[in-house]
Amino acid sequence: MLAMRSLLALLVLGTGAGPLHADIYKCVSPNGEVLFTSDRNEAKKPGCTQITVTPNVVSSPPVGKGGASPGGFPKVAPQVQQQRDNDRKKILETELINEEKNLQAAKRELAEQENIRLGSERNAQRMLDRIEPYQKKVKLHEDNIANLKKELGNIR
Repeated sequence: MLAMRSLLALLVLGTGAGPLHADIYKCVSPNGEVLFTSDRNEAKKPGCTQITVTPNVVSSPPVGKGGASPGGFPKVAPQVQQQRDNDRKKILETELINEEKNLQAAKRELAEQENIRLGSERNAQRMLDRIEPYQKKVKLHEDNIANLKKELGNIR
């Protein structure tokens, strides 16, 4: 138990001061007592094996002037970015117009299917099962329109 505390203390102190550079050994005595040590002389005894302790180190990338990006990182000229934003806006507006047309067509198909009553649909559930794909199609186009409007709102 004392050896385990020593290992934990070693790990805690080692990770706070930086990466561990000492080799750690786990020694098991013939009577089953476990000892963790960094002493190589102690580790030469029978029953000792080296264990690997890899510290979890996360480093941040270097930041260039202004804190935005590294010095050699390619930058886009403002007029080029503005042109890209304008192109993106035109594409999204075109997609929005197409989705609105598709939504109107899907609503028409749904209305047509709701007005049809087949002879095999004696109960309402069969009709609901038949028109469910049309309802899903309408919902899909409504969701697409909402997402496109959100994207258009995010453009500078």
